[in-house]
Amino acid sequence: MIMGIRGLMSFVEDHSNEFFTDVKLRDTKIIIDGYALFHRLYFSSNLELRYGGDYDSFTDVVQKFFESLFACKICPYVVLDGGCDISDKKLNTLKDRAREKIQMAHSLSVGGGGYVCPLLIREVFIQVLTKLQVCFVQCFSEADRDIMTLANHWNCPVLSSDSDFCIFDLKSGFCPLNGFQWRNVNAIKGTRDRYIPAKCFFLDALCCHFGIMNKTLLPLFAVLCGNDHVNLPVMETFLSKVRFPLGAANSKGRRHHRVLGLLNWLSRFADPTEALDSVLNHLPKKRRGTVKELLCRSMEEYVQAQGRLQDFFQHGAYTCPDTWNPGLPPWVLAALARGQLSPFISDALVLRRTILHTQVENMQRPNAHRISLPIRQVIYGLLVNALPHVRNVAWDALPPQPPTFSEVERINKNIKTSIVNAVELPKDHSDLSKLTELSLASRQMLLLETLKVKQSLLDPVPAALKLPVAVSCYWVQHAEATLKLHHLQALLLGMLLGPLRAMASSPEEKAVRGGGAETLYAELQRVKAPPGTRLDLDTAHVFCQWQCCLQMGLYLNQLLSTPLPEPDLTRLYSGSLVHGLCRQLLTSASVESLLRLCPEAQQLYEHLFSATRSCAPAELFLPKGKV
Repeated sequence: MIMGIRGLMSFVEDHSNEFFTDVKLRDTKIIIDGYALFHRLYFSSNLELRYGGDYDSFTDVVQKFFESLFACKICPYVVLDGGCDISDKKLNTLKDRAREKIQMAHSLSVGGGGYVCPLLIREVFIQVLTKLQVCFVQCFSEADRDIMTLANHWNCPVLSSDSDFCIFDLKSGFCPLNGFQWRNVNAIKGTRDRYIPAKCFFLDALCCHFGIMNKTLLPLFAVLCGNDHVNLPVMETFLSKVRFPLGAANSKGRRHHRVLGLLNWLSRFADPTEALDSVLNHLPKKRRGTVKELLCRSMEEYVQAQGRLQDFFQHGAYTCPDTWNPGLPPWVLAALARGQLSPFISDALVLRRTILHTQVENMQRPNAHRISLPIRQVIYGLLVNALPHVRNVAWDALPPQPPTFSEVERINKNIKTSIVNAVELPKDHSDLSKLTELSLASRQMLLLETLKVKQSLLDPVPAALKLPVAVSCYWVQHAEATLKLHHLQALLLGMLLGPLRAMASSPEEKAVRGGGAETLYAELQRVKAPPGTRLDLDTAHVFCQWQCCLQMGLYLNQLLSTPLPEPDLTRLYSGSLVHGLCRQLLTSASVESLLRLCPEAQQLYEHLFSATRSCAPAELFLPKGKV
């Protein structure tokens, strides 16, 4: 979830008339906080949250969003957060969010409310950006400062929902996503020009409201109020001792009291140095040095970034900031910037620590990521020698130990940090800088050996589905006893959605196929589980396990420079569809009855089923099922 500065966004929205300007956005560049956008689009579009992701419906929403921008001649540049930097300063915040996500996932799993992003939403979002030819970059760590620096360089607004952008001094302002009416494109009378109504926040308006307050005081306000980087108990000591001006008494709730009180109090100071000295005077003397250092370091999060994103968008070159770059191979840095490697990979490289995100799964069972541990151990094996300087000198005197990585994962309804060994790989695989020089055959062999599938099994499978089928072969070999035949059938039928859509829109659909693909596509849409249907937790859990396998299969494939083609994730898995198909297959329908409408789809299904069946344990087929 987007957090930023506690209570600030609701405070400025409560004073919308004073701090925001109504604008008609058209004919401009706009810098978009990608993380905030895909969260907002998923959670505000009435999409299903319990079935692991309706990626097809999400894809349609993202496409419509950018079509609205294009219609108004708004040129978007999307900037995505990367992994954590070497300081790992947000680890406590990330752990808190992981705990919150577990509580929300549990609530959703038992029929309550909550917001949990589907596991592969970032990868799907990037694929849609690529298809639409929207310019995007993935930063090496948090993106806020890079977004601010680029927006000011190009003199254009920022689109986000992160209240940190109320602190940055943005020349062309900050447009919050909840006031950005992209579904309500308007025409300018008497012209063909169109615009999107939006609200734009300007820092000058906030400063004027507090007696022409010095803008440079705002970063200190952010860290005192509490943001993602600073959450010091000692700050509560300061806040309890300081006497806020009376203007604070009328605001709504404690958070607004704090926001308004701090802003009124800070507005009396000429500059941050004077204000910081006053803050420190309220603290015990022995704590002042440490607190001052932390506050000053945290305030630097609001100054211009070193990186020059305009160089990436104009020339494809993005220089990694010296403070972040731990000496990674150039091909890795380039792939990270282009979004071809995940922040999961950079966290593993830089910190030897990863976070495994919880899904709407069965909280009574081991977390769904456990199934893909052997894949992650191979990923760690490929990364382990990338950063020799990470080695601890004291360890060198000890007998050789297997290299380890930490994983933050769910256990019951809490989190724990587990220590995981990397797999020892052959010497020619252990030099990350030369990994791209390995032959396609050896890279493909490592991938398929990890997924425990023979190349010959994948030969009849179309190129675009080879990786999902290989992952499914791994899944059926490692899944628990709750995996049943109808789960596999539903998953494979769901994979037909993309090919059917392509067939239905082809010129020969009516002439050659008699409209069979179009009819079957429509029938699959009808089968989707309606909102509010009771969630079968065992079914949800096995599909969560499959997504975990797919996620790590994708990351390993990307790290090996795609020895198998990257699959189109936008139509590969629809949670509502596979859950709906499970119900149908258990009650009335059979695979044959569904596929008789389209012989081509039936043949494709048989290829997919045949490949996965040969890897599945025999007991999967013991109950009388319809195959």
